[in-house]
Amino acid sequence: MLQGVNEGSEQAALLGRVVAGDPSAAAALTDLIAPRVLRYAARMLGSREEAEDVTQEAMLRLWKIAPDWQAGLAEPSTWVFRVARNLCTDRLRRRRPMVPELPDLPDPALGQDARLMRAARARALEAALLNLPERQREAVILRHLEGLSNPEIAAILMVGVEAVESLTARGKRRLTAILAGEREALGYEDDV
Repeated sequence: MLQGVNEGSEQAALLGRVVAGDPSAAAALTDLIAPRVLRYAARMLGSREEAEDVTQEAMLRLWKIAPDWQAGLAEPSTWVFRVARNLCTDRLRRRRPMVPELPDLPDPALGQDARLMRAARARALEAALLNLPERQREAVILRHLEGLSNPEIAAILMVGVEAVESLTARGKRRLTAILAGEREALGYEDDV
């Protein structure tokens, strides 16, 4: 989960320290929020480079509005995810769908075959995600890949919790259908 009660309070406190001029608070708040926003944006856009730009822009906007922040309306992380979502949507509207760029992140604990299979599965998932309608893709990424709760996702997407549940369920069904023909190639032929 992105934030618990303590982490949410921690975010608001850190933002207050940022306004007071504490550079270590800005670094700490960035460490709490930016990595997850970066992963979300990379999955939405299929490009780490574009995701870095979106994450940077979203964080810059947070610093810009920090002096006017109204505690209790939203957590800083929820606000940044909402800004990142809007930035991703703008970018997606300006371009055609493209094949995602995936970083090579070898796991030294895995053998070569397992690393290759993991990479193939990740590429297949990322490509399948890009074939989902935008709202379903957002809900699936935020819920199942970023681990946010349905109420957190509802706040980011500005919809009700029931809508999040519906978007997530439809997105999962569609992903299953998209990936169905690749089960054997991805090493899932023995799975039931």
